[in-house]
Amino acid sequence: MKKYEEKSITSTSVYDGKVISLRVDEVTLPNGKTSKRELIKHPGAVAIIPITKEGKIVLVEQYRKALERSLIETPAGKLEPGESPEITARRELEEETGYGCEKLTFIQSFATSPGFADEIIHMYVAEGLYKIENSASLDEDEFVEIIEATIDEAELMMKNGQIFDAKTAYSVLWVKEYLQKR
Repeated sequence: MKKYEEKSITSTSVYDGKVISLRVDEVTLPNGKTSKRELIKHPGAVAIIPITKEGKIVLVEQYRKALERSLIETPAGKLEPGESPEITARRELEEETGYGCEKLTFIQSFATSPGFADEIIHMYVAEGLYKIENSASLDEDEFVEIIEATIDEAELMMKNGQIFDAKTAYSVLWVKEYLQKR
């Protein structure tokens, strides 16, 4: 159902980059008037919740230029052309943490910022973690520190703003419930 659908009249490409593209659409509103929408196209991404045998979650700390600060996050990464979300999840887990996993389970997909972007994140939980001897390395412009945290520690990181992004906050809440049911 497309309740309150906005139909595009024109679409103008403004920027086409390595990760995103930006376009401006003129749309017809449900009341017949027109408006402009600035829209970001994104290839989609994955986020992984790695859980150690001790029940800790593996997180990464990295600098986020858009916010001008470091954040602690779940490992995540952009889908490459033709790559399935599951393959991306396994690749990103290895690149960002040096871990592989025996079991990778899809949790859910969700929109990150539907008001202006079409990015969808596919969330997975990784269990049966094992260290990979010669693991794939980070992208040349990525710098991360690996952190293992209990759920209580992760919740404290949420309260003090170290965990500040929605995908990681969702991950912490999901893992808390998941571990309680195990």
